[in-house]
Amino acid sequence: MRFFKIVTLFFLMVVIVNINAQDNQAQIWNNHKCAVALTYDDGLNVHLDKVIPVLDSAGFKGTFYIPGNAVPFDLRLDEWRTAAANGHELGNHTLFHPCAGKSKGREWVQPDYDLDNYTITQIVDEIRMENVLLKAVDGKSERTFAYTCGDMSVGDSLFTGLIYNDFIAARSVESRMEKLETIDLFNIGSYMINEQSGKELITLVQEAEAKGALLVFLFHGVGGEHHLNVALEEHNKLIDYLKTNEKDIWVAPLVEISEFIINNREIPNNK
Repeated sequence: MRFFKIVTLFFLMVVIVNINAQDNQAQIWNNHKCAVALTYDDGLNVHLDKVIPVLDSAGFKGTFYIPGNAVPFDLRLDEWRTAAANGHELGNHTLFHPCAGKSKGREWVQPDYDLDNYTITQIVDEIRMENVLLKAVDGKSERTFAYTCGDMSVGDSLFTGLIYNDFIAARSVESRMEKLETIDLFNIGSYMINEQSGKELITLVQEAEAKGALLVFLFHGVGGEHHLNVALEEHNKLIDYLKTNEKDIWVAPLVEISEFIINNREIPNNK
């Protein structure tokens, strides 16, 4: 009988340890099951007019990657400054949004802003000058970067290593959810959204919850203003879902999530 009691007690202890381990694993993202970063590219009017009011009403903050030459940035600086003061991240998206044109068959890329015509020094200088511009607007020294068109090199030469000291992290355009322990902070995957339904957006979040992963959304137009677009109604269905389930889903600017990763994972930052 005593042996039976010992075996039973040992079994119960194993079960309790396993349950606690599962609970800890399920809550690794700032005491949430997963993390979601809502990122918006190109500094559009709709981001100020439609997106930020919706995010603010839900108590969420997003990351807005703004090229320095974006007209809505120039004309509405005070509004962007207010957004930053209210907790939204103004992310670096270069001064002129250069993309590799000739080498990737992108005929729409203007020759002056064709990354194939740049030198490594030019793109790094441009990125750093954008940081100066953004700091003049929001007063902040820490932010994240988004590769324009996902391009990380000039010709065959990567420039990612040259900007490690300029940013907390950088977002790519590869459709990939990220695990806390294995994420490369200078190649964070994201899901580019174009005409998906609210249901499809929510399905991505549910997948991130199941995997205990970081999910980064990459929006451009929301209710118009860009050829890559999602209907405002469908976007807002996502926000409603995130709000309803905020106990399990951590929604924060990418800079904040990246800082959490640096401070809480067991392996060194991939620099």
